[in-house]
Amino acid sequence: MPEEQPLVADLVVERLRAWGVRRVFGHAGDGINTVLGALRRSGGPEFVQARHEENAALMAVGHAKYTGEVGVVLVTQGPGAVHVLNGLYDAKLDSVPVVAVVGQQERTVLGSAYQQGIDLQTLFGDATQYVQTVLAAEHAPMVLDRAFRSALATRQPCAVVLPHDVQQLPAPDPLPQEHGVVVSAPEWRRPRTLPQEDDLRQAAAVLNAARRPALLVGQGARHAGAQVRAVADRLGAGVTTSLLGKPWVDERLPTSAGVMGHLGTSASAFLMAECDTLLIVGSNDPWTEFYPTPGQVRAVQIDVDGRNLGNRYPVEVGLPGDAAETLQALLPLLDPPREEGWRGRVVDAVARWHVLAERRAALPAEPLNPELVVRELSPRLPADALVSVDVGSVTYWYARHLTLPPGVQAHLSSTLASMGSALPYGIAAKLAEPSRPLVALAGDGAMQMNGVAELITVAARWRDWPDPRFVVCVLHNQDLAEVTWEQREMEGDPRFGASQRLPGFPYAGYAELLGLRGIRVDDPAGVAAAWDAALSADRPVVIEAVVDAEVPLLPPFPAGEQKLERMRSALAQDGPGGRRALRLLEAQAQQERELG
Repeated sequence: MPEEQPLVADLVVERLRAWGVRRVFGHAGDGINTVLGALRRSGGPEFVQARHEENAALMAVGHAKYTGEVGVVLVTQGPGAVHVLNGLYDAKLDSVPVVAVVGQQERTVLGSAYQQGIDLQTLFGDATQYVQTVLAAEHAPMVLDRAFRSALATRQPCAVVLPHDVQQLPAPDPLPQEHGVVVSAPEWRRPRTLPQEDDLRQAAAVLNAARRPALLVGQGARHAGAQVRAVADRLGAGVTTSLLGKPWVDERLPTSAGVMGHLGTSASAFLMAECDTLLIVGSNDPWTEFYPTPGQVRAVQIDVDGRNLGNRYPVEVGLPGDAAETLQALLPLLDPPREEGWRGRVVDAVARWHVLAERRAALPAEPLNPELVVRELSPRLPADALVSVDVGSVTYWYARHLTLPPGVQAHLSSTLASMGSALPYGIAAKLAEPSRPLVALAGDGAMQMNGVAELITVAARWRDWPDPRFVVCVLHNQDLAEVTWEQREMEGDPRFGASQRLPGFPYAGYAELLGLRGIRVDDPAGVAAAWDAALSADRPVVIEAVVDAEVPLLPPFPAGEQKLERMRSALAQDGPGGRRALRLLEAQAQQERELG
């Protein structure tokens, strides 16, 4: 029987393989049936079925964040395309490479208000760096190559739209070399990016004049941990991080002040308030009100993307370059610290923060203090773990209380701050490295949004993992706590129950229903044992930690102190829960005054 001629859909799958794609996240639909058939015939890349297209897109983002590779999502037209937008914006705002391959109706019905007919060029126009509809068989290889190259070169999402009838066209082999046809190749290599020598010398002059230097480190330092530490040691500088930069700095060091910003530490607030020179390394952190006051410090910034230089803070010298190589080139030009006492002050501020964090976690709550739950994970977190974190109050506790061993990646939807990302991210991380344990931290709002559904995916796949440990910790307080505290802090309003209260759900019981293990804990004495049991289990575990929604999300002082009156006013209107929250707030404020 003669071999059938390959289709454009087969060409698409071959091109994915040529770009090194290991797995594609998605959900089936008639607009991509031909591509799905080609995936089945090819035997790879692996297709990972999510419960929802948004989750598939978030999985692709998670894959890109944990592996450094391009994340790929495959969805159908219409609602599938709309659902994938959230993940594309997550990739855009956190600067990671993702390619969406999206089905579309036949070319002959475009613009006719046909079923599921959406102008996908317009839909994806703002979310992506590059979007193109494939209009002919000869068009497909170039569009795919351009999408992957653009995603890698710009660290941004791109989209390829595939009309159903184009997927079914015969694949041209070989591609004709003629007018109107572009022959391209699946090829891209990372460039070496370094600043000019004169710029390095100017930056060194600014840093060498410092008496109280500080580093703000972001995700651009992913491969520059050793260089960050060497430069900080040479300058005698304190180090703080953005939320995305937290995994790339060793927070066990005595000069590591932790995360900066609203959900950051008192040590970071001290560092930003007292430094006279700031070196920003690979960070575009948006919490500008927590930077030093403009004019207070001289600043140098390193970023591989020149568009970010001076984007958040008025810098004196901007160095366009790779963080590791630029810091390595800068190091020989730097002098030892001019003021020895500064390092001691930073070490003291960091030590006081650690005492403050421990005391906050020990404050009695009803029934559990969520800070205690996350804090108890730190000494137990395996050295080879992977961590995913959701958006909400749990982000604060992660930022302040979880110390990551060197080499342990932790990721979350940071700049978009999209709830429901912990489970999709965690699944992508576990599929990329199934021999490592995974810990996902989520609130009950995020679990009800996406997580409960994706536990089905975990239940369907865990038996294939060499290390079955996939621990999901759900902070169960039946409240959208971050929103509640934002209303109190920013609006002076009490909780609006219809908006923030959540229905109860038996997370541990649901895990058992799926064949996983569930552990419900509502006593402080049982928290450590719950973590120990979960991290030694022979299958995925859901820890349902019943925590107090009234534990305040107090920003570090002085910013936090400026918000106290508005929060007190809101809590005075909030009934018994508000009175308990007020007592906790006043206790936290007193601790901050004593130790912050």
